[in-house]
Amino acid sequence: MQRTGKFAWHYGWVVVALTFLTMLVAAGIRSMPGILMMPLEDEFGWSRSGISSVVSVGIFLYGLTGPFSASLLQKFGVRRVTVIALAVLGASLALTPFMRTLWQFDLLWGLVSGLATGMMANVLGVTVANNWFTKRRGLVVGMLTASAATGQLIFLPLLAKIISVSGWKYSIYAAVAAITVVLVAVAVWMRNHPYDIGAAPYGDDQPVKPAEFKGRLFLAPLQALWAGTRNSTFWLLSGTFFFCGFSTNGLISTHLIPACGDFGITEVVAAGLLAFMGLFDLVGTTLSGWLSDRFDNRKLLFWYYGLRGLSLLFLPYALTAGPAMLAVFSVFYGLDWLATVPPTVKLATREFGKEKAGMIFGWVVVSHQIGASVAAYGAGAAREWLGSYSVPFAVAGLTCLLAAIMALRIAKARKTAAVVQA
Repeated sequence: MQRTGKFAWHYGWVVVALTFLTMLVAAGIRSMPGILMMPLEDEFGWSRSGISSVVSVGIFLYGLTGPFSASLLQKFGVRRVTVIALAVLGASLALTPFMRTLWQFDLLWGLVSGLATGMMANVLGVTVANNWFTKRRGLVVGMLTASAATGQLIFLPLLAKIISVSGWKYSIYAAVAAITVVLVAVAVWMRNHPYDIGAAPYGDDQPVKPAEFKGRLFLAPLQALWAGTRNSTFWLLSGTFFFCGFSTNGLISTHLIPACGDFGITEVVAAGLLAFMGLFDLVGTTLSGWLSDRFDNRKLLFWYYGLRGLSLLFLPYALTAGPAMLAVFSVFYGLDWLATVPPTVKLATREFGKEKAGMIFGWVVVSHQIGASVAAYGAGAAREWLGSYSVPFAVAGLTCLLAAIMALRIAKARKTAAVVQA
C-alpha cells in the first residue's frame, strides 16, 4: 500500500486523486444547468426565472448537505458515502431525459441532484485532507477545490458541443457514463483513513487510529452550528462566503452563458469562456492552497475578494466590447474563482480544531450556497425585468468589495474571540 525507499510514495495521494476525480465530475454536473438553460427554454417553453428557481433550489441543497455530509463521512467512511452519492446522482440524471414538466426538473435537479452533489462538495475534500495529511494540507485543499474548475474545463465545452450536434439529452447520457466510471474507481481503490492500511498520515511517522464518531448523525452538525454562532470569526467567515457564492456559482456558472447569448455569442463559445476560467482557476486555487500554508490567510481573502469585485464590475463592459475583453475578464476572474476556499478552511481549522473543522466549514458553505441560490434566482428574475444582466453583475462586484473589508475584520475578531468549546 505505502512504498518506502528511494521512490517512496504515500497512498494518500491515490486518495487525493480519486477525490479530485469525484469532485470534478460532481462539479461538472452541478454546472450543467448553465448550458441546459436555453435548450430547455426552447423545448419546453419554460421561463428563465422558472429554470433559475430550480437551479437555486439545487444550489441551496448542495450547500445545506455539507455539515451533515461531514457527519456521515466521519461515521460511515468516505468510500461508502461517496459510492452511494454517485449512485443516486447517476439515477437522477438517467431519469432526466424522460421529464416533461418543470416540477419534474425541480425534483431531479433541484432536490435529488442537489443533495447528491452536496455529499461530494468541498466538505469531502476537507475531510480527506484532514484524514490523510498533516503536512501540505493547505495545498491538498487547494488542489481538491480546484477540481470544480477542472470539471468545467473538461465537461462544459464537450457537453455544449454534444448539445449543439445531438441535443441536450445526449449530454445527459455522457454525464451518466462519466459517473459510472468514477463510481467503479472509488469502490475499488478508495480508502477511508491511513490507519485502515497501517499507514501514518502524510507528514507523521506513526499510524494514528481515527477518533471514533460519538455524536448523533444529525445532532452533531447542529451542535457544531451552535458552537459557531457563539464565535465572531464564524460569522465573518460565513458572511464573506455568502458573498463568495453570490458572485460565483450562483451568478457566473448559471448565467454567464445566457448573458453571452444576449450579445449573440454562441453556447459553445460561451462554454469555452467558462472552461478558460476553469483553467486559470485550477492554477489560482492550487496556488492559493500553497499560499495559505505560508501567509496571513485574512490578507489573502482581502486581495481575492477585492480583485474579484473589480473583475465583475468590468464584466458588463467586456460583454459589449467583444471576445478579447471577455478573455481578459476570464483570466482575472478565473484566477481567484475558488481561491477563497483554502484560506477559509485554514481559518476555520485554526479557530475550531481539526475534528470540528469539517462540520464548521460545512455550515460556512451553507452560507456560500444561500448566497449562490439568491444570485441564481435573482439574476434570472432581474434579466426578465430589466432585459439585461448588467445590474446583477455590478451588484455582485460591489458585494465582493464589501467582503474584502469584512475579511480584514477577522484579524480583530480573532484577538477578542475565545475558541468555543462545544
